[in-house]
Amino acid sequence: MTDLRSVRERVFAITFFALLLAGAGCQTSHRPGSPAARSGDEIVAAGQFIHTGTPVVLWMDPGGYDAYRVERRFSPLAESDWDATKAKTRDLTTPNRYGMRHGALSEAEVEQVRGGGWDLPLLQRVVDQFVLHFDACGTSRQCFKVLQDVRGLSVHFLLDLDGTIYQTLDLKERAWHATSANSRAVGIEIANIGAYRPGARTPFNEWYHEQTNGPTRLTVPARFAEGAPRTPGFSGHPARPQRISGAIQGSDLEQYDFTPEQYAALTKLTAALCQTFPQLKCDYPRDKDGHLATRALSDEELTRYQGLLGHFHIQTNKVDPGPAFQWDLVVNGARHWMAPLRPRCAKP
Repeated sequence: MTDLRSVRERVFAITFFALLLAGAGCQTSHRPGSPAARSGDEIVAAGQFIHTGTPVVLWMDPGGYDAYRVERRFSPLAESDWDATKAKTRDLTTPNRYGMRHGALSEAEVEQVRGGGWDLPLLQRVVDQFVLHFDACGTSRQCFKVLQDVRGLSVHFLLDLDGTIYQTLDLKERAWHATSANSRAVGIEIANIGAYRPGARTPFNEWYHEQTNGPTRLTVPARFAEGAPRTPGFSGHPARPQRISGAIQGSDLEQYDFTPEQYAALTKLTAALCQTFPQLKCDYPRDKDGHLATRALSDEELTRYQGLLGHFHIQTNKVDPGPAFQWDLVVNGARHWMAPLRPRCAKP
């Protein structure tokens, strides 16, 4: 009896370890407890990592901005909880800064995703717009502070002066940034102090210093120094040295351009989003002559539209991303990166 039991135990052990070894082939070669490496360029959509080819800091990374948290990020810790927040900031009426994408979902699908149960194919069916904002704050840190601690709003991405992209929420979430477009859109706040009417009082002289020879210098004012870009020693300049003039919503405006680093990062992010979401067309709203539409779309036009949008295309009281934004540079650059079999070393 003892010998028979010993034989059975040996057979079981051999079978067990054979199955264990069979499962340790190429497809499951990771040891339990080993860390999963990331490249540092990934965004997150429905829990999946997607490469962009440009630096991305996620909300879960050191130095990231987490829009899931209830606490005010930049208040003293003892004063940051929801009870203290309600007493200090009357504009914040709910601890949530985001919601659920539900506009195009059936009742059964709403029940599926209300706890977070999105898969990428379902999200791909819902997302078909990418809304571009300037933050009018100047740096991504200051923008997140205003959104999270003051206004109770959110956006999926922040793009800082040095081209660093911060993702604050999984793209499955309905961020609060563009009113009627929120359920179907991804949003990004691009660090730029904004656009103003000629002759109006502006912060331009505090941020920009035009030089006789050489590019215009972009300097973060001392009062915002704590929110300086992530890149050590970053010295910025707008992509074009002079103020750019143009009309948005029928009003003449002036604005300094975004930085070359921002354009380079946004181009790759746009390509990644358009590749990930098949309904998101890599183009912008055009007028009857094929030029950029510089007014808000009608409700009917907005319902039909799929692609990149400015905030001003959605709301008549908005002008961002402003007259300086180079739409063709971003769209054509993104199309370049989306081209099949693009060599890694190629540049748009």
